[in-house]
This record gives sequence, structure tokens and C-alpha cells, in this order.
Amino acid sequence: MVRLVINDRKKMSMISPEIYGHFSEHLGRCIYEGIYVGEDSEIPNVNGMRKDVVEALKEIKIPVLRWPGGCFADEYHWKDGVGPKETRKKMVNTHWGGVVEDNSFGTHEFFELCEQLGCKTYVNGNVGSGTVQEMSEWVEYMTFDGISPMAELRKTNGREKPWKIDYFGVGNENWGCGGNMRPSYYGDLYRRFQTYVRNYDPEKPIAKICGGANVDDYHWTKTVLEVTHDHTLPQFHGFMDGLSLHYYVHPEGWEVKGSATEFDDETWYKTLSKAMYMDTLVTRHGAIMDEYDPDKKIGMIVDEWGCWFNCEPGTNPGFLYQQNTIRDALVAGVTLNIFNKHSDRVKMANLAQVVNVLQAVLLTEGSKMIKTPTYHIFHMYRHHQGAELLESSLSDVTEIGMNDWRVPEITESCSVDANGIITVTLNNLSVSEDNDIEIVLAGGEAVTVEEANIVTGEMHAYNTFEQPDTVLEKRFDRYEIMHKVLKVSMPACSVVELRLKKKA
Repeated sequence: MVRLVINDRKKMSMISPEIYGHFSEHLGRCIYEGIYVGEDSEIPNVNGMRKDVVEALKEIKIPVLRWPGGCFADEYHWKDGVGPKETRKKMVNTHWGGVVEDNSFGTHEFFELCEQLGCKTYVNGNVGSGTVQEMSEWVEYMTFDGISPMAELRKTNGREKPWKIDYFGVGNENWGCGGNMRPSYYGDLYRRFQTYVRNYDPEKPIAKICGGANVDDYHWTKTVLEVTHDHTLPQFHGFMDGLSLHYYVHPEGWEVKGSATEFDDETWYKTLSKAMYMDTLVTRHGAIMDEYDPDKKIGMIVDEWGCWFNCEPGTNPGFLYQQNTIRDALVAGVTLNIFNKHSDRVKMANLAQVVNVLQAVLLTEGSKMIKTPTYHIFHMYRHHQGAELLESSLSDVTEIGMNDWRVPEITESCSVDANGIITVTLNNLSVSEDNDIEIVLAGGEAVTVEEANIVTGEMHAYNTFEQPDTVLEKRFDRYEIMHKVLKVSMPACSVVELRLKKKA
């Protein structure tokens, strides 16, 4: 039997709420139809934002939203997306489907959305095809509360007071779609561009995110840090607050990817094994970061992650629309547990993407909206946001899987909030076997179960617009407390959340 020991006396690091962040790009039906339908739409909206989507995202306590890309960011020119909608420039979205982008969703609309969500803002700037002046003027437009050309333009366009940028990404995937750059070249560009991302309000500093590596490109991480940290002049202190990392799970490889809904047991384990690889990536990139930033002042920002399968048959291949099964739920559970365990270094993560694209938490079709299995994982895990990671360890864990694709049967993470409630999130990765787990506190105290929830189902199960409730978060009751030991029986293919409290 698997045994989980929780040391609630040893707090490891605060789990940043931004680890549970999301990503919205001008890609397919993410922004248009998914989030923004316009003020004149028959679909219920507030200032053009779908009411159902906004309310659903608020339920999972969305902490931060990244925009406008992605690859789209490095071909986005912000002035095209401000001013009267009828005069905004139209462009071809060359990265995603070759469709017309009418720029009706721009800077003002993004901040309107974030204000409705009550979340922090993460804006990605254009390094690939933009200029230092363009980026500098955008920051001025968004954040300067004074007299200047860009502040006056903002006021002319209907916004008197500036907004707050919480995070600003200096480029995106500059090793690829953001310019096919070498790391030393990008490192120098980062130093130059970030200089002009001005903090006009010292009380509302902008956290600057440097473009990091693709998957296991450790050379990129090391070289960029070498170039950006090659001296210690005081004026350069604090010029980098985060370094990004991108990793997608493709069970059959980048070219083939595989189906989102049709897969066998071996592909199940292959997918989860590749999801577990996130732990290796965070550890190894983190070790390089430790060489230059031993005090961990620079956060690792995993601002694109998730499953990337073949798009659904009959849909535009450039729109990246895919279904979302119990397999996606396990990938989300496994990955979020990894981020929690590394919360001393990982300070933000952004699932790709929030609506209708890749491993989305929501899908829409006209006026209909459904919550995916991944949505329910984020809803359960929301209790980790801002809590303190606890030291915990699993014993007697068996490796399971098929052929070369092996994974631990159980993964977990534990945290405690300000009220002393311990949140335990568990994943049973077995496709067919239930698992029994004993949970104890290291100090031997007894606990009560304040709340218990589960997401589970047959491995191919997913929600449709005709059957939106096939996979739901439900109350979990397969546990008992005996002699200060909490015994839990987890079904196969399941994610469980337990909220525990020590007895007085």
C-alpha cells in the first residue's frame, strides 16, 4: 500500500497563485467567439466579453492571463488594435489559419477583460518584427499617468487613467517563430528592449519576463543568462524578473501528435510519461538558473504548457481545436503537482490555451459553453493558490506502464493555507487499477476531512455540447480514518483533492 507522510511543520515555499495562470492568443476561436463576441452579440456579454466564460474563469480563481501571444505576439503591432473599431487595420494572421484579424480585440479590450476577471495582466511585446520604440510607446500608452503623446492618445481613445501591467514578456519563442534567433543575439536584444520597458509608477513595477528555452534547450538558457548577467553594474539589478520555458506533450511526436480522443493503453502511459518529463525540465533548467541566480529572485515562467494533439476532424488545422478527456485531466493534475513541488523556482505557469485551443479549460459553440475535464482539475487545485507547500513523501510507490513508458502509480502535492487547512492533491495514473493510500501527519496528529472531491472516468471520457456533464468534479467518499491514519481508495484514472484539518 502506498503511504503518504505529510510534515505540516515544515513549510517549503509559497505556491504562487500565478502558477495557475492561463494564456489567450489570437489563434482560432480563443479570443473571437471564445472570449469576445462584441457588444452587439445576442450571446450575453458585458462590453463584448462573454458572461458565461468570465463567470466560469472566476470560479477557478484565474490569477493571471497572458496576451496577445504566442507566435502572434511577434507580428502584433499594438497601434492597429486601438481607436474606433471601424478604423482599425485588418491583417492576415499568418501563423494561425491565414484568416483575417480585424483587431477588434486590442489593448483596451484586454484590460477590460482582466478587470472583469479580477486577474493580473501579462502582456507579451513584439521583439521579432517590432522596434524598441514601438514597445516603449506601448508601455507608455498603457501605464503613464501624465502628459505625453501616448498618454494623450490613450485618453483620446476613451481611457483617462492608465492600467497596471503586472508582467511584460520581452518577445516570445525568439528561438523559433519569434525571429529564429541565436541565444547570444536574443540576450543582447533582451538587454536593449527591456531598458525601455519603463516603470512610470515606481509603486506599480512591471515584472519583466525574458524569453527562455524550448523544452530541453539548456544551451539557450545558459547562453541567455551569460549574456544578460555578464556584469554586476547596479543599474542592471532587477532588470529580469522571470525566464520562460515552453513544453508541450505530444504523445506521438511533433509531426504526428496523435488523436485527442482515440488512443490505447500504451499511448495513455506514453502521454503521462511525457507529462512527467516536466519535472526533469524544471530541475535541469533550474540548476542552470541557480548558477546565475542562487537566491532565486528570477522566477521560472512556464508560460506555455499542456497537451497538443491533432485538431478535431473537420476543423481548420490552423485553429488547433481539440477535445479534452480524462487523460488531459491527469496531465493537468500531474503537471500542477510538479509546479507546486518546485514553487521555490516556478513562479508562474500559463496553460495553453484558455478557450477553444489546445488543452482548453472551456469550449464554446455559438451560445453554448462547456467545462472540460481540465477545468475541473483547476477548480479543485485552486486551494493551493497562495498556500505554503509542505514537505511530503510517498513510499512503496510502484512504477506502472507499458514497454518503455513507465510512470509512478501515484503523484501528489500538499499545502497549508492561512487557516491551517491542508490541501492534498493525488493522481492515480493507472489506466485500470484502483489504488489504496495511507495518509499520516509526521507528528502523529489526527485529522478530519473537511472536504473531498474527485474527477474520474473511463480514460476516453469527455464532455460534449450534447452531453456536457459526462466528466464532472464530484464529492469523494472512499476514505476512512482509523487510528490517526487516513485511508483513501482511489479509482483508476482519477484525481482526488482532500482538505484536511488537524484535530484540536
